[in-house]
Amino acid sequence: MSVRISEITPRRIYDAISRRLEDIPHSLLWYFSGGNNRHRLTKYKNMYTGKRCFIICNGPSLKKLDLHLLRNEITFGMNRIYLLFEELGFNTTYYLCSNELVIEQFRDDIAGLKMPKFLNWNRRNLFVESPENFYFKIRYGLNYRFNQDITQRISGCGTVTYVCLQLAYYMGFQEVVIIGADHDFTEKGTPNTFEVRTESEDRSHFHPNYFPKGVKWQFPDLHRSEVGYRLAREAFEADGRKIYNATAGGKLEIFERLDYLSFFNPK
Repeated sequence: MSVRISEITPRRIYDAISRRLEDIPHSLLWYFSGGNNRHRLTKYKNMYTGKRCFIICNGPSLKKLDLHLLRNEITFGMNRIYLLFEELGFNTTYYLCSNELVIEQFRDDIAGLKMPKFLNWNRRNLFVESPENFYFKIRYGLNYRFNQDITQRISGCGTVTYVCLQLAYYMGFQEVVIIGADHDFTEKGTPNTFEVRTESEDRSHFHPNYFPKGVKWQFPDLHRSEVGYRLAREAFEADGRKIYNATAGGKLEIFERLDYLSFFNPK
């Protein structure tokens, strides 16, 4: 089951119903006026067949890795990964953001990024039309699936990493390496509920100012994320492809683990 019974509360039920009602016009517009965006997405279909990429998540463990090794790799960054760019000296190849709260609160930062950006369709009106902006549509529902076609509505499973895995599959990558997926948060609470940050330092991400004091955020849904990760692993392996977890530590054990440096050492 994708939702634990113990985590079902009246507030969570209310929020889920509200999100689905608010999503109806966005879903209709996705089909009736989003044709150009969907067509633009098709240029990425199987663009990287047989190649590998790195998905850079946002856990504190990123600080344990030499990320400069990724300069010449195809990389996906998510949410506030751009806080690392100045230190790295390069940007990720692609950027994704699905969380509507993140988009709303950091729109200016995201709009200023100079790379292809894949963003939540429901917040498209916050951005001007740009050849760098592409939009995906999150599908709300209790039954999740790994969608191999990002021009259709896709499942979110409570994490942008799952969205990224569906995009990487669509692009044709043979090998996907995940780093920084600590799958562990110091904050505890009912998944998907909202909170205004009160602590001055964010200890759950790679940067202390990732979600600063006063910012709204949602408690993570680790169980739902794991449902998605298993679906992703099954889809990749059924097609003879592979997802590896090269995170330094962390609690994500669904994907085969390999040492980060092994991807750069001669075989």
